[in-house]
Amino acid sequence: MHWIDPTSLPETRGKVTRFLLNPHGEIDGLVIGARQVHFPPHLSTQLARHVAPGDAVRVRGVKPRDADMIAAVSLTTARGVLILDEGPHHNGEKHHKPHVERKAMDASGEVVLSLFGPRGELRGALLDDGTSLRMPPHAAAELAAYLSPGAHVHAWGHGVKNRHGRTIEVDEIAELIDAPQAA
Repeated sequence: MHWIDPTSLPETRGKVTRFLLNPHGEIDGLVIGARQVHFPPHLSTQLARHVAPGDAVRVRGVKPRDADMIAAVSLTTARGVLILDEGPHHNGEKHHKPHVERKAMDASGEVVLSLFGPRGELRGALLDDGTSLRMPPHAAAELAAYLSPGAHVHAWGHGVKNRHGRTIEVDEIAELIDAPQAA
């Protein structure tokens, strides 16, 4: 059982615009409007079963000091289904990361959202085509300018694509110098 009572936390409501994937292809978050909502990956199956882009949801969680995101403890669907973070070892079950074949991938585009870990640490960016770029916090901190909304980047690495989205673990990233400029 999660030690935080979700009913004591602020509630955020909105429509899911997309899922976010971790490097194993599991759902570890979603976007409501222009805000990231982080979920632990052990809830991936429940989220995929009960939530779809376009669905209205209510989320309760905590907001780290330095990031405009929510580390979710619970989510309630429009149909009243409650997805509650009871921890990865609830009922003695252990969360096993799926084995996925990561392939060489690249992506380019405009950053529309910086992506954060559950404690508010910068971990990547979401591009305008829906691709998540992921990297360790120490690398992301050094490359913060490339991961800020409005930046135009090209990234290379290894990733996974499934019906829920696409994510790339970034090995290299560069600014697109011939990107369209805002007028």
